[in-house]
Amino acid sequence: MNSKSEHWNSIYSNTEDSKLGWYEEDAAQTLKLLNQVPAWEGSTIFIPGAGTSVLVEQLLSTESRLVLNDISRKALDELQSKLQDKAAEIHWLCQDISQPITDALPDIDIWIDRAVLHFLREEKDIKGYFNNLTSRLKPGGFALFAEFSITGARKCAGLVLHRYSVEELSERLGPEFALISHFEHTYINPDGAARPYIYALFKQKNTPVKNGVR
Repeated sequence: MNSKSEHWNSIYSNTEDSKLGWYEEDAAQTLKLLNQVPAWEGSTIFIPGAGTSVLVEQLLSTESRLVLNDISRKALDELQSKLQDKAAEIHWLCQDISQPITDALPDIDIWIDRAVLHFLREEKDIKGYFNNLTSRLKPGGFALFAEFSITGARKCAGLVLHRYSVEELSERLGPEFALISHFEHTYINPDGAARPYIYALFKQKNTPVKNGVR
């Protein structure tokens, strides 16, 4: 087990879900962007850093097909236990999202990242993350981000962050992606601290409609 896994396993082992710095009771801000994706319900959705997020349960209620990733085995075990029988419907992937994703997973209609990318600091890790996203997203797919904004906190979970602007997200994705929508949102964490986020939705350009997703 590497040090990154140990760090996150320790956090999920020693902190209640409702006390985690990124905990939210509902995923309204993410859904605000997701609802701008035509016919998204029933799509194949990849969530890096899924943790124990309530978003997963909300997506399952729409019959979406989920691929859930986390570097923490503890987090995924807790989420599987919470979902009970529904866990069998999900593809599970326990690995560092900056490392290449196995080809055995299904291709993705929508990639949803809430508060994961900003934990990657080294350039090679950031590039590895975006290589995974662009290589596994289906033609015409969407990428949705919610990251600490450039005005946000510099650290979270004891780690220094790489904070983002919508311009940097656009640059990282490259010219084949078009920005559909974005907004700033100040999240209040369980300790009552304000955490400015940037939310952004992108779509691949000039690609055909596939599986009902445009």
